[in-house]
Amino acid sequence: MTDTTKTLADFTTALAAATTEEAAFDALCALTKATVGAKLFTVMTSDTDAMVARRAYTDDAQNYPTSGEKPIELNRWFDQVLTRQEAFVSNTLADIDTVFPDAELIGKLGCGSVVNLPLIIGGKVIATMNILHEEGYYTPERVAQIHDMLRLPATAACAVAMVLRG
Repeated sequence: MTDTTKTLADFTTALAAATTEEAAFDALCALTKATVGAKLFTVMTSDTDAMVARRAYTDDAQNYPTSGEKPIELNRWFDQVLTRQEAFVSNTLADIDTVFPDAELIGKLGCGSVVNLPLIIGGKVIATMNILHEEGYYTPERVAQIHDMLRLPATAACAVAMVLRG
């Protein structure tokens, strides 16, 4: 395994210096890309009481802007991520297409695998970290690395972003 001491130190420094929600998520995006890799990185907040999600962060504002809200759909993704609070992993565009209506755009961006990591505070999923890469990219080893190395930094970045958002 690669030594990630400097990468984690850089994340910690950037998160501590963040003065905006975007800066907190910029730090998480940089950490994620430096450790497990991602072609597309977003964070979606989840309000299951109102059944809406909001894209709080994106590294591709042209294709995935942070404006507006979208309804949360009741499907197997909802059951897995928002109800059971488990990561959703898919390594084919065909599988992604069964739960995400934007699968065609995902494919056009050169992505065919996804990990949606639920970020939990107070026992409730408050957001998901969404990382996408080429088909077949998120191997069991990479998924384990995401759980082991990124779950706590992602939750910390989300908490800092919430505080900075007000």
